[in-house]
Amino acid sequence: MSYIKAENVLPQELIETIQQYVDGKLIYIPCKEKQEWGSTTSAKVFFRERNERIYETYKGGMGLRELAKVFSLSEKSIQRILRNQRLAEI
Repeated sequence: MSYIKAENVLPQELIETIQQYVDGKLIYIPCKEKQEWGSTTSAKVFFRERNERIYETYKGGMGLRELAKVFSLSEKSIQRILRNQRLAEI
C-alpha cells in the first residue's frame, strides 16, 4: 500500500475537519468494497491446486508424515487440508 498526500486528493475543508480529530497523525481509510483474498494474485489457485494434489496423493496411499515432507508442511497442516478436502467432496 502506498501513501498519497491528502492535499492532492481531498478538498481543504475536509482536511481541516479531519485535522480536528487526527492532526499530524497517519490515518488509514479502508476501501468501500473489500476484495476477496487472492483475487488480485494467483495465490488462491496455487493453494487450491496444491491441496487437491495433496488429497489425491493421500487417497493414493501416501501417509501423513511423508506428505508433510514432500509438500514441506507440518503434519497438522496436512491433516487440516485433508479434512477440508473431504468436506468439500460431500
